[in-house]
Amino acid sequence: MIDFDPGTAAPTKETGQRNGGDLVVETLEALGAKTVFGIPGQHALGLFDAMGRGNLHFVSSRVENNSAFAADGYSRATGEVGVLFLSTGPGALTSLAGLQEAYATGVPMVVVASQIPLEGLGARRKGMLHQLDDQKASAANVTKSQRLIQHASGIPSAIQDAWTEAISSPQGPVWIEIPQNVLLDPIVVPPVEDALAEAFDNPPRVELVREAVKWLTTAERPAIIAGGGTRRGRAEKSLLSIAEQLRAPVICTPGGNGAFPWNHELSLQSWIEDRYMTDVLEDADVLIVIGSSLGEVTSNYFTFAPRGRIIQIDAEPRVLESNRPGLGIRADAGQALAALDEALTEALAEAGAADATRRDWHGTSPEDVVKDALAKVKARLESQDLAKELKFMADIREAVPADMQTFWDMTISAYWGWSCWDAREGQFHSAQGAGGLGYGFPAAIGGAVGLETTGKPGRVLAVSGDGSSMYSISELATAKQHNIPVTWLIVDDGGYGILREYMVGAFGKATATELARPDFVKLAESFGVPARRVSPEEVGDALKASFAADGPNVVVVETLLKMFGPTHLDD
Repeated sequence: MIDFDPGTAAPTKETGQRNGGDLVVETLEALGAKTVFGIPGQHALGLFDAMGRGNLHFVSSRVENNSAFAADGYSRATGEVGVLFLSTGPGALTSLAGLQEAYATGVPMVVVASQIPLEGLGARRKGMLHQLDDQKASAANVTKSQRLIQHASGIPSAIQDAWTEAISSPQGPVWIEIPQNVLLDPIVVPPVEDALAEAFDNPPRVELVREAVKWLTTAERPAIIAGGGTRRGRAEKSLLSIAEQLRAPVICTPGGNGAFPWNHELSLQSWIEDRYMTDVLEDADVLIVIGSSLGEVTSNYFTFAPRGRIIQIDAEPRVLESNRPGLGIRADAGQALAALDEALTEALAEAGAADATRRDWHGTSPEDVVKDALAKVKARLESQDLAKELKFMADIREAVPADMQTFWDMTISAYWGWSCWDAREGQFHSAQGAGGLGYGFPAAIGGAVGLETTGKPGRVLAVSGDGSSMYSISELATAKQHNIPVTWLIVDDGGYGILREYMVGAFGKATATELARPDFVKLAESFGVPARRVSPEEVGDALKASFAADGPNVVVVETLLKMFGPTHLDD
């Protein structure tokens, strides 16, 4: 091993002595970690030296923000904790936008950042490389909690506690930082043999479940909004049971996409931004909102004005009643819906079959309400000259295997996907939590690595625009280096397409939305990654061929897609 002088970080001698870095690696392995994302850095070298003696698989990104996105994608694809190693100062700070997405979406991650040596801490200006006044304070807005470990013996317990917090609902990233000398100094702490992290229990209060059942058993027009918390809480089975017992129409938010069967007779799918859907939800006399704040997109840009009562279930207490008053139930979505399902089953059985199936949407059955709303949305879209966009999305959907996971950047294709993508047996992932650019490709890299690590087929699809792709273009090197099975679809419209559309709609012209960009095919090939340029009509066949190949590949489509008309602006 190479040892370092904590003050200068200059190599001194080889020893066989374990150090703090070994404790980090041993604890993570004991907790079940298999893969770590990140980039080496001077103060973090103790971590990377220790990984050489352990069994963790390391995926080295090219930009720390993309490392954070990759750890996020790994967690979403597998349901496991994403692990991220960061270097001090600039490296740590560069990751923050990626961590904002994980924090906003509730993705469990353990982030281990290095720090300057102990004697430099405390906002003293000693002139140490990468020194910040308070590094962990920088992460306070984008992580659940932050810990500074000041002695090696505290490493195993701190990581175990962080892991527990990350997986406890509301889930999210947890920040740990360890000074350089704590990572490098020899230790007397024995090797970590076991570590246990179990999520804290977060059940619903009994009286709240009882009250919710009272509302629902007397409701004539119940409806359900399934947000991202439904998926994070693995509540899909209970959601289906509740919806069928109540005969309640269900709509999924972008984060909840896939929580309810797309073609079910009660499924309003994910057309959450359409006024026809808003009308249905407003007409519900009891609305169950699961794992959603009823925020900007879910409320059709705050035009949603429900006339009935709201039951809101969320693990994050700050979400409850943040936009609309209602019966707030702070609980993990999985536990809450399981309890509600059981109590509802008993109450409806006592009420009798006739009352249990009584649903009246002004003389129309809920199933017909759903069918009618979907037909109106279809007719609205067909009236807007969107044939190219509808076919483009349909061709992608037809090409993607039913069980493939997809990762979408903030681009026009993704905005379409939020509403029209049927996840089938796969999973739909996007950056709808924080809305930052550059998520799709690095998250897909992490997702593919995670799926292969857990013994599943690793091929995934990433979708980006030309603008968002430039945020993560360097990760072509990562994909090539690790031969990661990611197909990256880049839809090139010559600029920030959605911003162009917004500006033209608002001001009559667009400013600063047009971009010089590379030849994406040649650029990918320069990394050794196969790429092809195809017309919109050829995208389906091109994707199918790319999915059958080995390793990473790129498909570029040059086309200008439009968004469907925003209904929240209708008079």
